[in-house]
Amino acid sequence: MMRPGLTADGHAVRLPIADQITAPLLDALAVAYIDDADVIGQLLTAHGLAVLAHDHAVCSDDTPDYVRATRVAEKDSTREALLDELPPEHQADPQLSPDAAITLAGRLTHLAGHIRHTRKATP
Repeated sequence: MMRPGLTADGHAVRLPIADQITAPLLDALAVAYIDDADVIGQLLTAHGLAVLAHDHAVCSDDTPDYVRATRVAEKDSTREALLDELPPEHQADPQLSPDAAITLAGRLTHLAGHIRHTRKATP
């Protein structure tokens, strides 16, 4: 269960996803790399090239929209190919039980209310 909190300055709600999503995903990627370094290396290279091509297309003023759309599709497909190599528990979006979702929503509402209240109190 994610435990949201306030940022250090108290102006935003922080969702600590690194511990629950990013870290296990990177761990699974590292293990997949150990299992088949050639395939994972090729997939990482393909994805890196797709990301760079997308970034260039987005930043270039003279890139047609259809090229930008193609670069997005390429980037998405290479990302999906990488995710397909991960264990099943790391492939799906996090799912919350109804009780966990209600608890998370309550915590988020409480923290956001605190921020709103303190911002209105200060000029």
